[in-house]
Amino acid sequence: MDYDVVFIGSGQGAWNGAIPMAKRGLNVAIIESSLWGGTCTNRGCNAKFTLDRPAELVFEARELVGLGIDQVPKINWADLMAHKQDVIGPLSDKMRQRMDKGGVHTITGHAQFVDAHTLRIDDRQTITADKIVIVTGQVPHRLDVPGRELMHDSTDFLSSASLPDRLTVIGAGYIGMEAASIASLAGADVTLVTDGNAALRSYDQTTVDRLVTIMRQNGVKFIFNQSITAAHQIVGGIEVTGDHDFRLETDYILDATGRVPNTSGLNLAAVNVQTNAHGIVVNDHLQTGEPNVYATGDVIAKSVAKITPTAVFESHYLADLLTDQTSAPIRYPNIAVNVFTMPRLASVGISPAEARQAPERFRVETVDYAQDWFHQSDNEMGSEITLIYDQADQLVGAVDMSNQAPDTINTLLGYMELGVTKAQLDKMIYIFPSNTWETRKRIIK
Repeated sequence: MDYDVVFIGSGQGAWNGAIPMAKRGLNVAIIESSLWGGTCTNRGCNAKFTLDRPAELVFEARELVGLGIDQVPKINWADLMAHKQDVIGPLSDKMRQRMDKGGVHTITGHAQFVDAHTLRIDDRQTITADKIVIVTGQVPHRLDVPGRELMHDSTDFLSSASLPDRLTVIGAGYIGMEAASIASLAGADVTLVTDGNAALRSYDQTTVDRLVTIMRQNGVKFIFNQSITAAHQIVGGIEVTGDHDFRLETDYILDATGRVPNTSGLNLAAVNVQTNAHGIVVNDHLQTGEPNVYATGDVIAKSVAKITPTAVFESHYLADLLTDQTSAPIRYPNIAVNVFTMPRLASVGISPAEARQAPERFRVETVDYAQDWFHQSDNEMGSEITLIYDQADQLVGAVDMSNQAPDTINTLLGYMELGVTKAQLDKMIYIFPSNTWETRKRIIK
């Protein structure tokens, strides 16, 4: 065999495990057909957050107009996009260098299976491996309607040289909601259209309703239960049409209707690797139907959140599994998730809806931040936190909608995973004032 382990794809689910494997003595290679580091590094999380940061500052400044702030700053989209490119542009090369320095062989090209141990790369090279790991992630779903060529995906939007005057977002998942927040605060006239009756359907809907209200107050228009059937070029822009004689004129359409597993072109027919609509089917050791072929990251069909930290966790697990550090099945801990809207929405553990369906097992407490001095100082009107406890008074879930939601939920995640009790929390002295201090206070009260 040429290699002990070969990864197809260089994203978070690959290099986080490949480098430890190489350092433990395995001969490891990563094959990448595009940018090194995968979607999150180059076309997703990092790019989004660079654009998001000024929008976050504008949102927080708006909340303090008349309370010490006289003028809200304006976002210069061209300068912001140039800054984003300065930050993101070098990352692919840096990621490849990191892998090379970590002892991993890097190969550029598109890989296809020949058999369970053999890969062909761009019809120019064939390599063999004892074990192969598929880490090809997801790609944007695209609406199959007339005029789809007039629509853009998230990669396009995150690299758009200019901000459209009128932006139409199709889809109310996390990509659509985040893009709507950023573009609206940057000055665009944003309309979000979805064929469903709710946004962010995997999140607590009571909290989501409040988020939608706040986003509406900040200029985002929402149209629910509306399917899009076509887009047409017209004088001065684009016309979007849909069921029930729906028509909307716009300048830019973001197709944010989801993401789908990136499995085409791998020639999976040559191996015993099963897929379904959600991705590659694996067992509790991340193993496919081929005993030597594994998968990690967003390409997997799984019930847990398809986010970067999950892919990293899976990659670390596979490094331990394939270097005989463990033989146990993967055990996912509590996974915190977040939507980078303004305000932020984050959650972990048992949801309020689940808890309310079993009142004999759980207790639900909701705190409106309008009554909290710490959040009053930022004039965070409409924000709230919901905490879920079990019958032993142990924290088992939380949902936070606020400017500090990611930090709040990260703090609570540690308490939950380590089983920290109120008595133990009472012995911890945090910085005051701080969001962590206030979070601790709510639990031990």
